[in-house]
Amino acid sequence: MKSFWRNPVFLLLACCLACLTLLVYPIYVIRPFRQQGATELSVALQVMRVRPALVIALSVLAVLFASLAWKHTRGLVRRVVVVLIATATVISGALSFVNVYELLFHPLRRPTFKDVSSTKLDDAEQVIAVKITRAARAYPIRIISYHHIVNDMIAGTPVVATY
Repeated sequence: MKSFWRNPVFLLLACCLACLTLLVYPIYVIRPFRQQGATELSVALQVMRVRPALVIALSVLAVLFASLAWKHTRGLVRRVVVVLIATATVISGALSFVNVYELLFHPLRRPTFKDVSSTKLDDAEQVIAVKITRAARAYPIRIISYHHIVNDMIAGTPVVATY
């Protein structure tokens, strides 16, 4: 019986799973509205640091293993599976270069404000408050958490509130 490590389809599948893991793990750990542990965050950031080189290598290996598997595989269905696994590997590798966090959050460029007398905040609601000269603003965390950045002008001074 042939060893798993000599089977190009097995090696192709291993490349695909590794690429998917490199794509999904940092997204899972760093996703918004979730508290991260120091160790898992450190690992996710390290994965993101080495991910570009790894996914390029894994994608090249996947294409190589797919060509080897194609030569040694008979039947249309099996060959289609080989191509699909190789394609999934390359696509997940390409998606690793997309900054999903920029896609999730869009800066609030022209915020609108209500007078303090007409504003309803819960007692426990947190805000980021900024006061410049006599002008003041309060940015509710529940709003900033969806945008992560609010660009504003207070008393003629550009302000960036971030969470």
